[in-house]
Order: sequence, then structure tokens, then C-alpha cells
Amino acid sequence: QVQLVESGGGLVQAGGSLRLSCAASGGTFSTYAMGWFRQVPGKEREFVGAISWSGGTIRYADSVKGRFTISRDNAKNTVYLQMNSLKPEDTAVYYCARAISGVPVRADNEYDYWGQGTQVTVSS
Repeated sequence: QVQLVESGGGLVQAGGSLRLSCAASGGTFSTYAMGWFRQVPGKEREFVGAISWSGGTIRYADSVKGRFTISRDNAKNTVYLQMNSLKPEDTAVYYCARAISGVPVRADNEYDYWGQGTQVTVSS
């Protein structure tokens, strides 16, 4: 059974940075794309970005492009989300997920395993 565990969330002031990590265990990591999503209570889950199995293709939501960077280390079974220039509207629970293929896709129904989430709060 695949397990994904996010870490690195917390409280940060606007303009600050955080780096989230997502460690995978119990299954194959290196041949699947990985995605990051976020959700605010009462709202739908939102795509943040995704990275292909090799790291060669990365997609971002327009709202985070230029501020967030996704990377992965297949030797460590870990994917990262570096968040810079954070804004209060970035406040959410952030989830990592494993895609059903090696292609980084936006639709959450193309992901089959999800982490428990980590809270990111950006104060103004």
C-alpha cells in the first residue's frame, strides 16, 4: 500500500517562503508523476502543480506560476514544493498525490494515492 506523508507546513508572513516535502513509501515512486493540490474549507480542491516521473515536465497553476517550484528526488522517493513570495490567498491544506501515470496532469481524478495534507497559513 502506497503511503504519502507531507511535511513542512506552518505559519508564515506574507512574502515569506516554505518548502513542503512529500515522502512516499510502500510502492513504486519513480515511474509515476506526482502532484500538489490545495484546499480551503468550503471550496473545491485546487491543482497547484505536477511533475512528471523524470522531472522533465512540470506544470503549474497560473496562480502560483513564478512563485512555486516543484522538484523530486527519485532516490529519496520524495517530491518537494518550494513556495516563495507567499500570499494570504495561498493559505490552505496542501496535499501531495501520486498520478496514475508518468504524465503530470491537472485533474484530481487522475491521482490514486493521496497524503493526509499539511496546513499552510500565510498571515498578512
